[in-house]
Amino acid sequence: MGSSFFLICILHSVVALTSGALMMFNTNDVFVFGHAIENESKLLGSTPHDQLLIQTSDSFSGLLLFAIGFLLFMVAFVKDREFQSFFAKGCVIIHVAMAIWRVYFERKLGDLAHDWLRQVAGDIALALSWVFVLVYSWREKYD
Repeated sequence: MGSSFFLICILHSVVALTSGALMMFNTNDVFVFGHAIENESKLLGSTPHDQLLIQTSDSFSGLLLFAIGFLLFMVAFVKDREFQSFFAKGCVIIHVAMAIWRVYFERKLGDLAHDWLRQVAGDIALALSWVFVLVYSWREKYD
């Protein structure tokens, strides 16, 4: 389980660190990439006060995502198989919960309605990567 857990953790860490850094320092490009050009202006707010609040919120969200990426990087080096299994199960639950949240909440938001299916597919793909780690560890354990 060690090598698959390490690789998945490092992969998720790189994605989270990159996404977090982009959200902190380059918010406009992230909005264009994630929600298309036509929705970017709607998501940035209409008044200067709204724009400042949204930028501040996005910067803190990016900082949190960057911290999660750093945490994943540190966890990648843990050698305890029980912890690795526990952590992978927790990550599956988090990604599935995020997909459910997107289906029940984001789908109903007018400006984000066309993105929810793609994002749910991404959440499921991330959850499946952790399921792969769990299946691989069970195969090693019972062979």
